[in-house]
Amino acid sequence: MARDPVLTFTDRGIFCPAGGFHIDPWRPVDRALVTHGHSDHARPGHGRYLATGAALPVIRHRLGDIAAEAIGWAEPRRIGDVTVSFHPAGHVPGSAQIRVEHRGEVWVVSGDYKTEADGLSEPFEPLRCDAFISECTFGLPIFRWAPQAQVMQDIADWWAANAAEGRISLVGAYGLGKAQRIMAALPALGPIHTHGAVEGPTAILRAQGYALPPTLPARAGAVPPGALVLAPPSALNTPWADRLGAPVAQAFASGWMALRGIRRRRGLATGFVISDHADWPGLNAAIAATGAERVFVTHGYTTPFRRWLAGQGRDARVVETGWSGDGEEPEGLE
Repeated sequence: MARDPVLTFTDRGIFCPAGGFHIDPWRPVDRALVTHGHSDHARPGHGRYLATGAALPVIRHRLGDIAAEAIGWAEPRRIGDVTVSFHPAGHVPGSAQIRVEHRGEVWVVSGDYKTEADGLSEPFEPLRCDAFISECTFGLPIFRWAPQAQVMQDIADWWAANAAEGRISLVGAYGLGKAQRIMAALPALGPIHTHGAVEGPTAILRAQGYALPPTLPARAGAVPPGALVLAPPSALNTPWADRLGAPVAQAFASGWMALRGIRRRRGLATGFVISDHADWPGLNAAIAATGAERVFVTHGYTTPFRRWLAGQGRDARVVETGWSGDGEEPEGLE
């Protein structure tokens, strides 16, 4: 007789009937297990939260006074009739995959993840399981990332060239994860200034002990030539950017910069292809490492990726979720 699934898909989020909790729910629930602090995964309004101790400070910063409990990496926790544990997803500092075991059957919810270690986030940990719920933001073969060291050298060269010409270098990068990853990996070529939306998470992560360089506020008229400014992508090509204090060269750091049309529509001369999500080889390697009989794919290129997995002999299905890809979604993506 077939057993009931360990996890089910509801209009509030992924639900565990035997544990009585949801994972990254997008509507209010009594008990939420949260993979990381991005706004599409850690939402307000839940009765109780459980997240890694590394992720919880940012989640509290975003959501305010919540009833939340921290859990350590790989620490088994009994909830109802299941055992859960949190394991590194490599997406941003503190991000986790959630492993759920019930009567010997294991399901894993990946949240968002990337397989290349970035030197700041806890490196992705492959997990064996029977069913794997995977994002596929970049689930097409055209998405293949260069090694991080190469991309960071490209950014450093661009920053140095701008400084030699008396320009400020402004990089649009998502405020939690991408911005800190860039500032941590670049050589010290000059002062680093941050937009307020970047500085909030940066200060929290620095206080937790993550190795981040000193930063200064990016106030109008207060940024010297030769400085690097990190700001959310929404700050690019705005009056705020024009008032920084010197001529400004602008660039966007995102996996979507692999698509030439996206860069053109954003009116940017420079784009750096770097993402906190797995690329095509990363997605396939992660799924293969699970050994999962069933794979559920969500947000991104779900239909072609499901078709690809089915062609490889996997029981692959598309599931709709409320997750969006953490602000990396390009404007006007067709």
